[in-house]
Amino acid sequence: MKGGHYKRAVSWQQIRGRQNAMVKLERIISGGQTGADQAALDVAIELSIPHGGWVPKGRRTEHGPLPEKYRMKEMPTDSYPKRTEQNVIDSDGTLIISHGDLSEGSDYTRMMAAKHGKPWIHIDADKHSVEVAVQMIRTWISGNDIEVLNVAGPPASKDAQMYVTTKTLLKAVLFSSYEDS
Repeated sequence: MKGGHYKRAVSWQQIRGRQNAMVKLERIISGGQTGADQAALDVAIELSIPHGGWVPKGRRTEHGPLPEKYRMKEMPTDSYPKRTEQNVIDSDGTLIISHGDLSEGSDYTRMMAAKHGKPWIHIDADKHSVEVAVQMIRTWISGNDIEVLNVAGPPASKDAQMYVTTKTLLKAVLFSSYEDS
């Protein structure tokens, strides 16, 4: 696990002890790109969690304009970096998911979180089982009082499995918290 700007350190004993901790989010945001971003928004929609975030002007994604079903705000510019920074600013913390090392865009997200003093966590899905990753994410969310979660990761063109991985992890993190809501 890599991460930064923790309010308090978290031990493995705490992670194991809090594996079933309830996680309630007020909102899930992302940049709307294919892959991790859209997976996070789709989980929010499925679980009736408010969602949103900033997208580049024209609702730009690598596959064309982002569908209107996603309740996103458009930036006045078509710049991906400016959109990324604004989503970091508007969140309480950023979850970055990858298979392996961070891509250039995901690393930029991490740098923006550090720049703005926001907590962040990087989950390398190649290094952790779903169960361990879920425990790590839940502990990080509750330990940092995250209510507005920004989710980031590579687009589909850089990692064809990222959508499924992100959706699987987020549903496992959140489902028990929202199934009875």
